[in-house]
Amino acid sequence: MEGAGGVGRIRDELLAGLSGSVLEVGAGNGLNFGHYPAAVVSVLAVEPEPYLRAIAEQAAAAAPVPIKVVDGTAERLPAEDGSVDAVVATLMLCSVPDVPGTLAEARRVLRPGGELVFMEHVRADSAGCRRLQQLLDATVWPRCFGGCHVSRDPVADIRAAGFGMGRLTKYRLPESRLPWPTSPHARGIAVRD
Repeated sequence: MEGAGGVGRIRDELLAGLSGSVLEVGAGNGLNFGHYPAAVVSVLAVEPEPYLRAIAEQAAAAAPVPIKVVDGTAERLPAEDGSVDAVVATLMLCSVPDVPGTLAEARRVLRPGGELVFMEHVRADSAGCRRLQQLLDATVWPRCFGGCHVSRDPVADIRAAGFGMGRLTKYRLPESRLPWPTSPHARGIAVRD
C-alpha cells in the first residue's frame, strides 16, 4: 500500500508544502523520508525504538533532503523552543503514552505560525465501529499492536492542545466496506499561534 496509489501518494500530498526545518516525531523506520520536498532544508527525525531507528538511519542516507535520526521520545523532544518550521507526526499519536504532553512538546519546538502536519487513524464516526474500537482498546489491541489505541481522537486532541486547525481531510484506509478498527483516518495541517 506504500506505492503511488496508496499510502505513498498520501505521504507525498501531506508533505508537499513543507519547507525549512522539520522535526519528525516517531519517525519509525523512515517511511516518510523519501517524500520530503526539496524545499525542506533539514529534518531532525526522533525515534525511541533502537531497531526502527537503525532502519531509519539507512533510509535517511538515501533521502532527497538532509535527515538526522536521533534517539528521543515524543514527550521530550531534543530541540530548542521555537526552533522548527514544522513538526510531522504520522501514525504515532495512537501509541504515545501521553498525547497532551506530546502535543505540548510539538507546540514548544514550533516557531509561532509553524505547522503540525499529521496523518493518523482516528475514532470512527459510526457508533457501532466506535464501540468496537473501545472494546478492542479495553482488551487486546494495545498489548498486541505496540501500545496502539484505536479509539483515540487525535483531531480533537490537536485542537485541545491549542492548535488552529487548517486543512483537514477524513478518509478510510484501506477503502473497504468492512469496519476495520483502524480504517477511519484523518490527515491535515494544524497551526501554532
